[in-house]
Amino acid sequence: MKKSILDKCLTALCSASAVMFALLTIVPAIGHAQAPTAKATWIWYPGDYEIWLSNKMQNRRTERGSFFPPFWKLDSHYALIDFHKDYNLAAAEEAEIAVEGQYNLKIDGKAFTGYPKSITLPAGKHRISLKVYNQGSVPAVFVKSPHIATDSTWLVTFEDKEWIDASGKTSDVSATQYVPAGAWNFNEAASLPSQFHLPTIPQKAVSLDKKGHSILVDFGKETFGYVKLHGVKGKGKITLYYGESKEEALDTQGGELLDKIEADQSQTGDITINGSRAFRYVNVQYDDDVNINDVSMLYEYSPVEQRGSFRCSDEQINKIWDVAAYTMQLNTREFFIDGIKRDRWVWSGDAAQSYLMNYYLYFDSPTVKRTISALRGKDPVTSHINTIMDYTFYWFISIYDYYQHSGDQAFIKQSYPGMQSMMNYCLSRRNANGLMQGQAGDWVFIDWADGLSKQGEVSFEQLLLCRSLETMALCANIMKDPKAAAKYSALAKDLKAKLFTYYWNAQKHALVHSRVNGKQTDNVTRYANMFGIFFNYFNEAQKQDVKKYVLMNDKVQKITTPYMRFYELEALCAMGEQGYVLKQMKDYWGGMLNLGATSFWEEYNPDKKGAEHYAMYGRPFGKSLCHAWGASPIYLLGKYYLGVKPTAPAYQTYVIEPQLGGLQWMEGAVPTPNGDIKVNVTTQQIKVSAQTGTGTLRIKSKTKPVCNDATIKTIANGAYEISIQKGKDYTINYTAI
Repeated sequence: MKKSILDKCLTALCSASAVMFALLTIVPAIGHAQAPTAKATWIWYPGDYEIWLSNKMQNRRTERGSFFPPFWKLDSHYALIDFHKDYNLAAAEEAEIAVEGQYNLKIDGKAFTGYPKSITLPAGKHRISLKVYNQGSVPAVFVKSPHIATDSTWLVTFEDKEWIDASGKTSDVSATQYVPAGAWNFNEAASLPSQFHLPTIPQKAVSLDKKGHSILVDFGKETFGYVKLHGVKGKGKITLYYGESKEEALDTQGGELLDKIEADQSQTGDITINGSRAFRYVNVQYDDDVNINDVSMLYEYSPVEQRGSFRCSDEQINKIWDVAAYTMQLNTREFFIDGIKRDRWVWSGDAAQSYLMNYYLYFDSPTVKRTISALRGKDPVTSHINTIMDYTFYWFISIYDYYQHSGDQAFIKQSYPGMQSMMNYCLSRRNANGLMQGQAGDWVFIDWADGLSKQGEVSFEQLLLCRSLETMALCANIMKDPKAAAKYSALAKDLKAKLFTYYWNAQKHALVHSRVNGKQTDNVTRYANMFGIFFNYFNEAQKQDVKKYVLMNDKVQKITTPYMRFYELEALCAMGEQGYVLKQMKDYWGGMLNLGATSFWEEYNPDKKGAEHYAMYGRPFGKSLCHAWGASPIYLLGKYYLGVKPTAPAYQTYVIEPQLGGLQWMEGAVPTPNGDIKVNVTTQQIKVSAQTGTGTLRIKSKTKPVCNDATIKTIANGAYEISIQKGKDYTINYTAI
């Protein structure tokens, strides 16, 4: 089989990344007064704040008023942290000190009395250090002076291995491992990390239907936040039944969410319900002795900036993109969560798709990093992430995707030890054939699909492990760990060979779903086959076979979740089937819109009728009607229609391969770490401008394109390339094929 493009890219990236990492890590250990310093921010042990905040968020879930905790082990932050910074000041200066926790503060090992809020930093070379204990929230510090400021150049450890001999002398040899501090955006002493909460804005209801002592409130679309009751007077019970649909809000026995409160208002006043909820409708019922005049809400949101855009000649596609963007907005919170009504948890498979959509909508790296860190937790590893085998592998793959889009080597450095121990856990659970097979406590998920077998050695799991090993090899090279890189590369190569030896069936023209007792099963499913296409594991003949005999074959079990439709349609786009995919998007996501969806669902089956659409998990309203994995058109339209994707980390180089797919025109912007790439395409003209990197525009045209500002390179009959430079506007006239 030919060496894949990704294999070549990985090799090139590893070499380039190693050089870049070496350059980035050559930084002075001692700051100097004349050198500029970063703005002061609260710092902590890296990853600890993410773990603490995710625990706080994920334990907000309720089901009909009952607390509903996560299914998996929750780790905690380190309770005792040592922070320090070596500095060199030309003159003494005053420093402001703020700390979350009990602490001692030292200069050159000599402690200050009590808990000082400010100190004088002496001139010359010195070390300032703080040791902080906090069991309830993350130990964090904030130090600010004219030239010294807490930031990621400070070093931290959770285990100070210093010791003192009988004379009282501190050891001059230590095994303590220090790492760069973690931070986010708490840039004032008064902005305590432990007090963080998302902002809210007031929103009014679209309609209120008041009958007796009940009010049915409609906010017009799916939303999230805190219900506010106005003009409340009297003493008695108030019950709120929430619904993503009217049917759910009116079903007082079957709805997923409710709140019960006791009113005791001798004077007319307002009550804000304690607890954020997902809803469109709210059914407010109250006792005879209680009166309520009005109902509104406080909409809670994450203040990320929407930088990506898409518009085209098809208004239904425009609507699909808008609703997908709104779905992402609702599920982008402290972390990328699965859905706003039911779980409100951080699931790795859901998050892996949210990262990709984010790269084409927000390019908000902090939320990606927080989510990846929270999912990993701490050592020792005792189970798969979210207890799901495939979700562990998505976690590895998402780190590769993040690096490719962001070029953030510092995050690779932070994550690498946890990646190693997680991969060691996975490798330790292989069977005698060197394959992953579900063991006690493992959830082999893959997808929600009736009758889908999880028994034996499932091909999909081997394929995900293979890509995870390739990710490990890439990161090992970035970390200048050649021994590990060679090990992971060899394991990936061996497993890829087994994929085809054990699972490829020439008569079925596809990878079979699984092996049981060492023998191929007859079942062919879409999962491993479609991933094999965009992972570029197949040769061209195999791709065409899989496209014909699997992806375009109605006899192969269909996918009904947006979760796996995401990947199925990506595989088809990678095969140049944009016209077919456009119709599929209109049928599938358009089908939800035709049923009144204002955000996209966890699952959609067009064969269901009426309220059947709301049922899942054996419950009449168990389905999430706002699920992050429903927003995939953002990614598909950005990557495979506008055609923008990085070919080197952080879009140092990238390609633009626009495909109209039957549209008459389209335009949009794709965000990158250093500016946007804008593309405008009609059947006769393409306009491109970019604020970053060096791009390659690849187009197909019946006639040779014309561009006054660039050289047109012919690469094949009807195929052309144009180099795109940062800061220049290009207009290319052509005739679309």
